[in-house]
Amino acid sequence: MNEIKAERVLASGRVIRLVHGDITEERVDAIVNAANSQLQHGGGVAAAIARKGGDVIRQESEAWVRQHGPVPTGRAAITSAGALPCRAVIHAVGPIWRGGGEGEEEQLRSAALSSFALATERGFASLALPAISAGIFGFPADRCAEVLLTAARDFWREHPESSLREIRFVLFDVPTLEAFLGAFRRIFESPEEPGQ
Repeated sequence: MNEIKAERVLASGRVIRLVHGDITEERVDAIVNAANSQLQHGGGVAAAIARKGGDVIRQESEAWVRQHGPVPTGRAAITSAGALPCRAVIHAVGPIWRGGGEGEEEQLRSAALSSFALATERGFASLALPAISAGIFGFPADRCAEVLLTAARDFWREHPESSLREIRFVLFDVPTLEAFLGAFRRIFESPEEPGQ
């Protein structure tokens, strides 16, 4: 059972949440898959999404890559959601952590912003994301949290017309959840600037 661990309603009425649980159970317009460039669903979040969503997600992912080529790091693609309780899966390709000196934070931010932009293009109101790159790609959870939460805040500031009303980060393991809670308090529980 997924459980909300932190929530902030911004001055604009938009909501950002941290949820402890399984992203494949989220009832939102779209969920984000922490993908690789080939959209292969071999392990981690990607495998769980493909397992629960069914073969259609795998088939559409393969078709997307055949048609467009591999998804570049920092970008995202979209497929239907199969049997999942959402309308679509956005496949965001985060970076593999190589020590932080190869633009990994910028690439992760770009992957998040690409996901928000795709959701907005489709008119989606709610989106759930995992800790992109923090699993088998080795991105430190605290830095991942800082980058992703800041990207969400900044996207809304820069795109006040976005259809997205709610962004939630769904964290499966407790250490990653704790890292996100720490970053959430730093970013969203300080006094807000006007217009946020």
